[in-house]
Amino acid sequence: MTMQPTGGQRESEASTDQLKDDLRHLSQTVEELVKATADDSRGHITEARERAQQRLSETRAKLEARGEKFYESARDQMDCCDRYVRDNPWTSIGIGAGVGVVIGLLIGRR
Repeated sequence: MTMQPTGGQRESEASTDQLKDDLRHLSQTVEELVKATADDSRGHITEARERAQQRLSETRAKLEARGEKFYESARDQMDCCDRYVRDNPWTSIGIGAGVGVVIGLLIGRR
């Protein structure tokens, strides 16, 4: 049995995908800048280009590491929740019913 993503999870995934796309575009722009200035022999341009290239590499590595940690953490939490529901189905049903009643009462008060 696979768990379907909720609305909040889909929004989070969409914003994460958007962030990845934005970072990818930024990275491509910096790479284009680095390539465009490669033929310029002035010392300060060369130094700036090397620093930009170094920072781009470091940023990519950090973002990839954080993304992997976030993905693993989310996967572990989903697996833990899935195991709990499988091990305690009646408790899970009771919790779900209780939450539903509370939400129903809150919505009904409006």
